[in-house]
Parts: sequence; C-alpha cells; structure tokens
Amino acid sequence: MDIKVGDIVTLKKPHPCGSYDWEVLRTGIDFRLRCLGCNHLIMIPRTKLEKRIKKVTRKSDYQNNN
Repeated sequence: MDIKVGDIVTLKKPHPCGSYDWEVLRTGIDFRLRCLGCNHLIMIPRTKLEKRIKKVTRKSDYQNNN
C-alpha cells in the first residue's frame, strides 16, 4: 500500500469517539496516527494497519469533501 505522511486513512471499525478517519503522522514499520475526531495519538504496526484500512485519501481531497 502506498501510504504517505499527511494522508487520511479510513478504518473499518470506529474509534470509541465515533470517528473512522485518522491522519498519518509517521510511516515505516510502525505508523503514528492521529484520530480526526478526538486527536488521540496511536502507534500501530504496518501489518495490523493494512488489514484495517478501508480507504486512503490524500489530505487535500479529504478537506475538499468535508
């Protein structure tokens, strides 16, 4: 998967705050993500994240749609 810093990933299951969307802050073997609903930060391994992704959106496209 081609995921870059600044992309917005939509996951299959919601965060407890209700948001499905996360901003990618760091890539590599682990990803650092920020919830767009409550600004919670997490680190997640690449393998787990790739299984949970529903859609990847560029940040500029996300802002135009919302």
